[in-house]
Amino acid sequence: MKLSRREFGLGAALLGMGAPAFAASRRSAAKLQLGVQTYSFRDMLQTPGDMIDKMIAGCRAVGLSSVELFEPTIQPSAFSLDAPWAIVAGKPTEASLYGRPPEGPKPASAQQVREQVRAWRLNTPMSYFAAIGARFRAAGIAVQAFNFGLKEDCTDAEVERGFAMTRALGTRIMTASTTLKMAERTAPFAARHRVILGLHGHSNLHDPNQFATPESFEKGLAMSPFYRINFDIGHFVAAGFDAPAFLEKHHEKIVSIHLKDRKLHEGANTVFGQGDTPIRDVVRMIARHGWAIPAMLEYEYAGADSVTELRRMKDYVRAALA
Repeated sequence: MKLSRREFGLGAALLGMGAPAFAASRRSAAKLQLGVQTYSFRDMLQTPGDMIDKMIAGCRAVGLSSVELFEPTIQPSAFSLDAPWAIVAGKPTEASLYGRPPEGPKPASAQQVREQVRAWRLNTPMSYFAAIGARFRAAGIAVQAFNFGLKEDCTDAEVERGFAMTRALGTRIMTASTTLKMAERTAPFAARHRVILGLHGHSNLHDPNQFATPESFEKGLAMSPFYRINFDIGHFVAAGFDAPAFLEKHHEKIVSIHLKDRKLHEGANTVFGQGDTPIRDVVRMIARHGWAIPAMLEYEYAGADSVTELRRMKDYVRAALA
């Protein structure tokens, strides 16, 4: 679908009203804005202490000043005990190591947890989210985006609340692992809340409803002037596509990038530099052109604790830009 001049102008104006970190990156064209997807801190979820305090401490220890806030890291940690991406007894699950959601039927317990999440979303006061955003800002850390679980089993009330949570956290950018069908259904909500939605993909090439191919992302972008891409270069390369070429073509529509390394042919997540993902090429391209695209570190391979591994990842990116 073609956008009218009014729609195009509205989308462009909204980007200028985005999260503080996003706006800051637009003013500082020569620097790569490096942050963290707080999924990376999932090893902290079942440890003692307040999760917000732990994430803030983790960001400070690594030297990062912006986050893409993964919804389960601000939910009660019990919701994540049996999640397929969780860390169990100090070790990531197979689904986590391979960087893709598990396929097939879910265990019966999953539906009970799903209903608990639904109730939490609908009943938690907006002051809770506003307070979280304020705590990050007070620590000098911007909430660049809110990563909301936008699944097809979401009720309209949940979708509505997701966008309200995003704004309460202090950002106008939501990111979501979702489907083409759900993205089409969600378009009116993004327009009503005047929130940019960054569409996140994986490497599932078997289901045409998934965001995985360049064409699927282009279909998503055409659905709304409020839609952008939350570009995970690891998943994109694992699906067999050229990340630098896609970045070159669509950089104006990319709201953030996930930096991870994966092997081709839906291969596993790896330590930076040991997979097939052209991380160096991507970060150098962004820095060279001065594109306003925040790059979010996402720790998902089998390594040490999140702070240690995020430091290594940050050092890798620094060396690539040196």
